[in-house]
Amino acid sequence: MSALPVTIIMIEDDEGHARLIEKNVRRAGVNNEILHFLDGTSALQHLETPETRGQGPLLVLLDLNLPDMSGTDILARIKQNESTRRAPVIVLTTTDDQTEIQRCYDLGCNVYITKPVEYDTFATAIRQLGLFLSVMQVPEG
Repeated sequence: MSALPVTIIMIEDDEGHARLIEKNVRRAGVNNEILHFLDGTSALQHLETPETRGQGPLLVLLDLNLPDMSGTDILARIKQNESTRRAPVIVLTTTDDQTEIQRCYDLGCNVYITKPVEYDTFATAIRQLGLFLSVMQVPEG
């Protein structure tokens, strides 16, 4: 068991999706700190600062469709960075293109989830993700 709590980095530009994700992850009993970033640039700036390194294990929830850069570019940077490469990355996106799914796994994502369009189905899927997050083990750096 990790001595330091896992910080969840959520990179999601849709405020409604972000609120729904956080609410349903909390409903599943996950009380970890969630840092929300609306774009890839600010998320990567946070992840790549010396202050962030050594603060404990991370888990990344990543949307692929962001306003400033592609989620696959963010995923590649996370997995190439020595201090974040072991952080589990869960892609959570509306994109269900098989080529994109394969590319994300090739780049090192750990889980790829397509967001259901229907609200109740999406909420249920996120609660189930929260249950998964509550039991998964995350490496420390």
